[in-house]
Amino acid sequence: MAVTSGPDAAGRGDAEPVAVVTVTYSSGEYLHSFLRTLGAATTRPVQVVIADNGSTDGAPEEAAAQRPEVTLVHTGGNLGYGGGMNRGIAEIAPEVEFVVIANPDVEWTPGSLDELLDAARRWPRAGALGPLITEPDGTVYPSARRVPDLVSGSGHAILGTIWPGNPWTVAYRNENDDVTERPVGWLSGSCLLVRRAAFDSIGGFDSRYFMFMEDVDLGDRLAKAGWLNVFVPSARVMHAKSHSVSKHPERMLTAHHDSAYRFQADRHPGARWAPVRWALRGGLAARRRIAVASALRELRAAEQQSTAAREG
Repeated sequence: MAVTSGPDAAGRGDAEPVAVVTVTYSSGEYLHSFLRTLGAATTRPVQVVIADNGSTDGAPEEAAAQRPEVTLVHTGGNLGYGGGMNRGIAEIAPEVEFVVIANPDVEWTPGSLDELLDAARRWPRAGALGPLITEPDGTVYPSARRVPDLVSGSGHAILGTIWPGNPWTVAYRNENDDVTERPVGWLSGSCLLVRRAAFDSIGGFDSRYFMFMEDVDLGDRLAKAGWLNVFVPSARVMHAKSHSVSKHPERMLTAHHDSAYRFQADRHPGARWAPVRWALRGGLAARRRIAVASALRELRAAEQQSTAAREG
């Protein structure tokens, strides 16, 4: 579990190393871009751990063979995002103070990790710090949000797709807040700098969340344990959002709705909340059916257009 410095670490003196963990599942070229742009994100020595959940494209093996700073860990199955992250972080030496958690479809801007590390020094009670995230077209993704309560969470979950401007979705996404460095409810798990002591103090990610909402749960539990979630917009990354969802919409959308239910059900246990949980489960099940049907229609239409273009 010793920290391994990257090939560009020479000449950096005794700079404190930073560990970067990503979870792969046939991420292909995204992983190559992730590693290629990472070199300019920090001036510190870097250790990269790839926790692979069962890729079949050979990309993780190729990265480990070509880059001495990369350690590849096969998780033994598809553990989901949180479970895979927990497995990868377990490979990091406990004395490493900060760990970067990131999707393999992130591209780093120069200095972005150093910006997060500098902010961590300004916020000693920060358990997690997140950058400003853009999508490939330059759109800013609302990555710093409020923790959803039962009303706002249910309103967003059930109405967010069919009525994007509903008041619960608007409040939950925090899109009207100033883009300033500040504590927030939770941060997108697509790119996070976590303080190892904070992460370990709450037991890391809850592996019951296969995918989606594991970052909401993490941020909520960090806050309840007395840590801060700090948004750092001076650090920027680009995220090719949801490339896995586009390949398998029925599985991913089902996981999303299951996680939304779990989050609220965990926070409203017991017999007196049972009718609310039943209503929430029913509403989410109806929304899931609509979302899956819509996604499959879009996928079939895209496939037909692609076939027509090739044949034309």
